[in-house]
Amino acid sequence: MSVRINPSILAADFVNLERDIAKISNADLVHVDIMDNHFVPNLTFGLQMTERIQQVSTIPLDVHLMITDPDRWAPDYADLGAYGVTFHAEAAADAVGLARTLRAKGARAGIAVKPGTPIEPYLELLEEFDQVLVMTVEPGFGGQSFMEETMPKLTQLRELVDKRGLDVWLQVDGGVDERTIEIAAAAGADTFVAGSSVYRGDDPSLRVSELREKASAHRHAH
Repeated sequence: MSVRINPSILAADFVNLERDIAKISNADLVHVDIMDNHFVPNLTFGLQMTERIQQVSTIPLDVHLMITDPDRWAPDYADLGAYGVTFHAEAAADAVGLARTLRAKGARAGIAVKPGTPIEPYLELLEEFDQVLVMTVEPGFGGQSFMEETMPKLTQLRELVDKRGLDVWLQVDGGVDERTIEIAAAAGADTFVAGSSVYRGDDPSLRVSELREKASAHRHAH
């Protein structure tokens, strides 16, 4: 199981995004948080900004849609060439249908669940998705504290993914830092979104390397 570090540019300088994306050139993907001020109480960027980020980024985009009606909007992000598009289980009218549409457009299809959302309804559908994002904070804002009570979901997912031999990435997003990445890796996550903990210092690429090392050292033993 390889470890992926996907820094969130929610923590970058929006006026200097190209510069700040260049600072994480050793990351696996760039995590782009799309918020609509409706599904979550915050507004970030949309299609046009994402298209421009796609043009300047040297690494692929991991788009996280925290929006209402992803069935309508998610395919547009796949059309832009995003490597992966993750939508929220709570917002999708037809999660499986949407995932199939995204895959047909060449993107990895991800489904996200908020901390309070049970994972059980999706366990039988795992092969329909390429990634499951277990939110480790309430979505909407960066810089929140990691919620360790979400870890049983990861453990459950990891057991099933391994048992069925599926190629499904298990991602965590929210409050991921040098300490909490070890907890999430031990619980079964292999893909880690980190915002503040990557961008708060003056050497984001070093932070990415450090996080990758910590996650690799503590990752779930098969």
